[in-house]
Amino acid sequence: MKQKGKMSGKKMKQMLVTYTFVLPDFIGLLVFIIIPIIYSFYMSLYNWNFANIKEFIGLQNYVTMFSDSEWWQSLGRTFKLTLLYVPALFILSILFAVLINYVKNEKAAGFVKTAFLLPYSITSVIASCLWMFLYMDRSGFINVFLKAFGLKGEKFLGSTSQAMVCIAVVLIWINLGYNIILFLSAIKDIPYSYYEAAKLDGANSWQIFWKITFPLLKPTSVFVLITSVIASFQCLDLIMVMTGGGPAKSTEVASLYIYKQSFEMMKAGYGAGLSVVMFLILTVLAVIMLKINGKEE
Repeated sequence: MKQKGKMSGKKMKQMLVTYTFVLPDFIGLLVFIIIPIIYSFYMSLYNWNFANIKEFIGLQNYVTMFSDSEWWQSLGRTFKLTLLYVPALFILSILFAVLINYVKNEKAAGFVKTAFLLPYSITSVIASCLWMFLYMDRSGFINVFLKAFGLKGEKFLGSTSQAMVCIAVVLIWINLGYNIILFLSAIKDIPYSYYEAAKLDGANSWQIFWKITFPLLKPTSVFVLITSVIASFQCLDLIMVMTGGGPAKSTEVASLYIYKQSFEMMKAGYGAGLSVVMFLILTVLAVIMLKINGKEE
């Protein structure tokens, strides 16, 4: 009986230590994610403009958004940005990670990694201002470069067909370095014996990548895809600085529409409802990607 008491006491101490390490993360999750989501849902049940007394309207805000064509259009633009941004970022991240892994000189590899990571260390506002200068119609560096070769200058951010592509390019530029580091770390963790065995079997570099490297990068790939999709839904600051949703609302994505409904139209309850729906969309997309990865494994 005493032995059991000692063992249970030891287990209790181990559990206490474990929970102590987990507690800070749980508090952060509770304060910055769970509570805001619950409060957003609570707000979405009211008609509130920040000034008047809140009027309980139940699920009316959710009924309203089904007939809100501008909301669905902004959501469509968000998915367009996601399709422009996520696949390109994913492919480039893996490509550069593999190429950097082949660099034997540690100083050269370190310099390249630092160069790629620098954009990730600056704020979105600074990155936006920098690229706005590059994209300027007349004096922008890109148009000056094009004209130097006798090519026609482009409107870029002033074009309804080009503005979203320009936003995607900036997002890729910002996040590419971070994802390269993630993939590079995952590649370094792959046992070298796998590659040696493949070479002995006569596999070429392309076969080694598809049969060994890429399959073993799946956990990192899923993480990168999920965080990239989330980033494409949360680029509010970037778009506000660069285009403000223009031209002709061609870059008015869901997050910007929520912001305008909440703080410009003063529909806090409706904006909260839209944010809850966007959170649910992201959750569903993340679960789908995790399920697909689980089935493949």
